[in-house]
Amino acid sequence: MKTNILKIAAASAVAMIAAGCASTGGGAWNNEPPPAANPNFASEMNKFNAQFPNDKASKYEEVSLNYNNAKKLDDRGNCHDINKYPVVIILTLDASGKVTRTTTDVEGKKAECFRQAYADVQLPPPPFAPYQKPIRLR
Repeated sequence: MKTNILKIAAASAVAMIAAGCASTGGGAWNNEPPPAANPNFASEMNKFNAQFPNDKASKYEEVSLNYNNAKKLDDRGNCHDINKYPVVIILTLDASGKVTRTTTDVEGKKAECFRQAYADVQLPPPPFAPYQKPIRLR
């Protein structure tokens, strides 16, 4: 008897989670076209890749990611729910860690929202400047 109740409870939980996921984001997301690519993104990503291999840069990537997550910087502006497509943003940091420029891999409302959300952010000082810091945002 307990096994049947557990099976029913588990099936109900799965059904509720699936229903919740299906309703989040609404039907508009299903037909939404992907955003246009930003032609300037590749050169910024090349600058990031040129920073490696470098032990200090590798360590900074972990430090800055932890800082970003602890401060929930990506929640500023409520950008995540604008559409279903992820955005990669590259932050250009000065020696103090202040964002001096932002570049996203795509154009559109969500990308613009994240560019504005990160425009005045202060991160920990990077190991050198300018420093390119990419972040993938859902």
